[in-house]
Amino acid sequence: MSINCEILDLRAFLSVVELESFHRAADALHLSQPALSRRIQKLEQVIGAPLLERTTRHVSATALGTELVPLVRRMLEEFDGSLFAVRDVGPNRGGLVTIACLPTAAFYFLPTVIRQFNEEYPNIRFRILDLPATDGLQAVARGEVEFGINIMGTSDPDLTFERLVEDPFVLAARKDHPLAAKSSVGWAELEPYPLITVHRSSGNRTLLDAALAKSNIKLRWFYEVTHLSTSLGLVEAGLGISVLPRMATPREDHPFLITRPIRNPEISRTIGVVRRRGGTLSPAAERFLTMLIGVWGSD
Repeated sequence: MSINCEILDLRAFLSVVELESFHRAADALHLSQPALSRRIQKLEQVIGAPLLERTTRHVSATALGTELVPLVRRMLEEFDGSLFAVRDVGPNRGGLVTIACLPTAAFYFLPTVIRQFNEEYPNIRFRILDLPATDGLQAVARGEVEFGINIMGTSDPDLTFERLVEDPFVLAARKDHPLAAKSSVGWAELEPYPLITVHRSSGNRTLLDAALAKSNIKLRWFYEVTHLSTSLGLVEAGLGISVLPRMATPREDHPFLITRPIRNPEISRTIGVVRRRGGTLSPAAERFLTMLIGVWGSD
C-alpha cells in the first residue's frame, strides 16, 4: 500500500502539535485556519486514523499522532537539509545522520568514528539517541532514526542485524580487591563477594543470565541497579564487584578500578548495526555507516 501525502501536510501536523493551537499554527505557516484543517484532515485520511484530539481550548496528539511525531520531524529535517545541501558537492555537502546507539557504545566508540568522519564531511550534523537496547530497537523500527547500534537478540522480522564487534563481559573491581591480583577469574570465584548487577529488564542482564544458565551458573547479586555507570560507582566506593561489558568499563589507567577477563565460560555480547529491512538511508548516513563498518568491523 502506498501512502501519498504532501510535505505541507506533515508541516501542518507537526506545527499544530508543537504549538498546541490551530490558530498559532495557521499563523506560523501563513495559512487560513480552514486550509490548515483541510491539510490535517487529508493527512488523517491517508493514515486512516485521527492524529489530533481537539477541545475548545486545547489541541493535542492522539496516541498514534504522538508515535508519528518523531518520524515526521526527522523526515522534514532531512528534506530541509537536502534542499540546502543540494547545491554543494563533495565534502562540503551537508546532511543529517540520526542514530539510536547503546549508551556505552555512544560514549566509548562512536566519538572516534564521528571525529574521523567530520574531518572529511564537516557540514554533516548528527542526532544521537543514546538509548537502552530495547528502546533503541523500537526507535529503528518506528523510523525515528535511520539505523541503530545495538546488541544482537532482536527477533523482529522487519529489522536486520550486521555484526560489528564482540564485547566480552568482564569483572570490574577496585585495585585493592583480592581478585585484582589474578590475571583472570572464574565465575565461581565471584561468589564470596557482594555482586553488583544491572536490573533483569536490561538487555545486558538478559543476555548474561541466559548464557550462564546454559552452564548451570546463577549469579547471586547483592546490589541491583538500572545503569552500568551506577554499578561502577558502587564498585569504586568499595561496596562490591560487578560484571559488565568491557565497553562499559573505564580505561586501563583508571586510578581505582581494574577489569579482568572471566573464563569458563567466556561470555560476550555481539554489537552491530540494526536497520529496517528494505529501508534506504540518506546519502550522509550511508557514508557514515560505510566508515563505521570499516573502523569497527576491523576490530
